[in-house]
Amino acid sequence: MPAYVAMLRGVNVGGNPLKMDWLREQCEEIGLLEARTYLQSGNIVFSANASMAKLTGLLKERIDAATRRPVPIVLRSAAEMRAVVSANPFLKESGIDLEKLHVTFLGAVPAKPDSVRLDKLAGDRDRYHLLRREMYLYCPINYGDSKLSNTAIEKALAVTATTRNWKTVLALLGMAGE
Repeated sequence: MPAYVAMLRGVNVGGNPLKMDWLREQCEEIGLLEARTYLQSGNIVFSANASMAKLTGLLKERIDAATRRPVPIVLRSAAEMRAVVSANPFLKESGIDLEKLHVTFLGAVPAKPDSVRLDKLAGDRDRYHLLRREMYLYCPINYGDSKLSNTAIEKALAVTATTRNWKTVLALLGMAGE
């Protein structure tokens, strides 16, 4: 049975609480198997025999009914997560601090990426590579200080975005491969 990783944006921050034990229970109720969460930031790994669109819809319906505002969900299969990890262009460079790497997962392939706007947001400090539905970020100072936030990326690409640090990406891949 295929394994999937669902990444929720904006839970347990800014007054939009969501308990992970409740989330696992909801996954079971809608027929998702072996649902496990990682951290308190809305990462779910599960197995299911359904289309990604259907899985996203089922999760979104349950979660949005329980939160103060709608929660964007980005879903990837285990195979897609493996591809995301292997495609990271920053891993080919020497001197890259893995703790400064992030991946922004996009809800769709951007139709018209505004690279001028992205370049301006990155400035002289931060770097990015946009590859279809992922944006790889290298923020050598601190991601929290980067102007390449989810909101800014969403405006520049006109798609949903949620970012995970490299350690979390690897952990989610590991969980999906179990």
